[in-house]
Amino acid sequence: MSHQTPNRARVIPLRPSAERPDTAPAVPVPAVAPGTAPRPTPREPLLRDLVGDVLRRERQAQERTLKDVADEARISMPYLSEVERGRKEASSEVLAAAAQALGLSLADLLSRAQGELVRHAGRRSVRSRATTASAYDGLCLAA
Repeated sequence: MSHQTPNRARVIPLRPSAERPDTAPAVPVPAVAPGTAPRPTPREPLLRDLVGDVLRRERQAQERTLKDVADEARISMPYLSEVERGRKEASSEVLAAAAQALGLSLADLLSRAQGELVRHAGRRSVRSRATTASAYDGLCLAA
């Protein structure tokens, strides 16, 4: 007598199923004290947001209108507005034109955006050092 197994297709899931108890979650879930909500991790700022903030602050510091700067940079006013709000990822040519219209070089614009990024990273690292224990709580020298 032969034993026949049912003819079933073997399915290999691409992602582990949440209802299957034999699979572990793909991302470890941190333990949270009962009655408290987990803290969301701070989002790293996007370069387009930082560059847009720098453009808008400089334009407002010069008391210039969006239309004035857009006309001088030869880009549309709605597009410049989108760039300033971080909604559009502008090309280097558009950024250079907008910066030049404000009396800045592309290097000046990116340097100011980099300064903002460093400030954001500094705030994040202070928070993360205060909330997490590091295995390397020693002296660090940089050249």
